[in-house]
Amino acid sequence: MKKIIALLLTVLPVVAYAQEDESGMTRIVTDSTAVDRVYTLADADSAYIQGDYLTAIDIYQSVIENQGVNATLYMNLGNCWLKRDEIAKAILYYERAYLLDPSDPDIRFNLDLARTKTVDKVNAVNQLFIVVWFKKLLAVLDVNGWAVMTVILFALTIILTGVLLFSKKLGLRKISFSFSVFFLLLSILSFIFATTQMGDIRERDTAIIMSPSVTVKSTPTSAGTDLFIIHEGRKVKILDSSMKEWVEIRLEDGNTGWIPVDVMEII
Repeated sequence: MKKIIALLLTVLPVVAYAQEDESGMTRIVTDSTAVDRVYTLADADSAYIQGDYLTAIDIYQSVIENQGVNATLYMNLGNCWLKRDEIAKAILYYERAYLLDPSDPDIRFNLDLARTKTVDKVNAVNQLFIVVWFKKLLAVLDVNGWAVMTVILFALTIILTGVLLFSKKLGLRKISFSFSVFFLLLSILSFIFATTQMGDIRERDTAIIMSPSVTVKSTPTSAGTDLFIIHEGRKVKILDSSMKEWVEIRLEDGNTGWIPVDVMEII
């Protein structure tokens, strides 16, 4: 009899069930006799295709915890939240994906699509041509791409400088000088792009409003004067986060004010 019981315990499948936590996210939970399973990106994609978006979200986040973040995982999370009409969360993850890889057209398209579903319609602010040009060039590659480009351009500069120093042909020296200066300037510009993107990733000074609506105050207190109202999904820039319960924010149009910390989430 004992041998039969032992055999049954060996062949019984792992019992797992989905449990919804307080945030509404599905968790994969196992009982005391179960063996932990490592869920993969393929599991998350499969859950997404089957329309089980909460399970897909849970697995994507598990993959992030185990393997680290990347733009594709953040975009997939945004897609899941968008399918559930959780627009603020969708925008949050699309913004995180865009921060890591502004060169991906799918991320930009999905982000723009999610923004059309928000209450606040943000009008583009007129900017100087040089600022617009800089931002467009900045989004051509991600930070790793600009870093690699910087190394390549600088290596070409060194090679051409070597030709300039050791070549005895005047024509070749003139060409080497011109191109070495050209590639040096490009490498400097590429380095600026790489450091700018890295700075944006490290600073984390933007956030998405997660509450349905928020009244922006003139001072960091609930007794402050009401300035204006913003709604979920709105992107804000953090100006002052030194206080425990309040942060000073600025909108794209330049308006500033104070909001509670708990109504937003850092990108």
